[in-house]
Amino acid sequence: MILTANEKPSLLLVDDDSTFCTVLARALEKRGFTVTIASNVEQALPLAKENPPEYAVVDLKMDGASGLVLTKALHELDPATRIVILTGYASIVTAVEAIKLGATQYLAKPANTDEIVAAFGHSASPELQLNTLPASVDRLEWEHIQRVLQEQQGNISATARLLNMHRRTLQRKLAKRPSS
Repeated sequence: MILTANEKPSLLLVDDDSTFCTVLARALEKRGFTVTIASNVEQALPLAKENPPEYAVVDLKMDGASGLVLTKALHELDPATRIVILTGYASIVTAVEAIKLGATQYLAKPANTDEIVAAFGHSASPELQLNTLPASVDRLEWEHIQRVLQEQQGNISATARLLNMHRRTLQRKLAKRPSS
């Protein structure tokens, strides 16, 4: 049985890496999706309003507005849209925020196509599993920095000013991944 474009589920893919988008779009089309690509939130919003997608894969950090802005907008357009957030800047703070805004799943890059498709089937739970061990001080500091950085839309200088920290010190801290 061959599905026509109208019968295939629609998927909005939003990432500022054009090569990644091209490769992922081909792989998703082979798995039965009709894929529309946008490189930022500003391009994606009109496409989503015109034709709300059944599925969306959204990069967290792009030029312009954050993927969280798009996640909220997509969820408001159609709460049934299954949204997977992809990020190279994974943190607990942004994961929780993404789920609160309507994301189905939050995946750290690199994620392969099978992991992304499987994530669409994940059910976001309002009660997140909490780790019984307290986070280390380094981990808490890193998550706080990530939250402030996100609030400043990725602006390192503005984040450093708010944290009363030298910009280079902040960049060094961001480059390190804290232990649990």
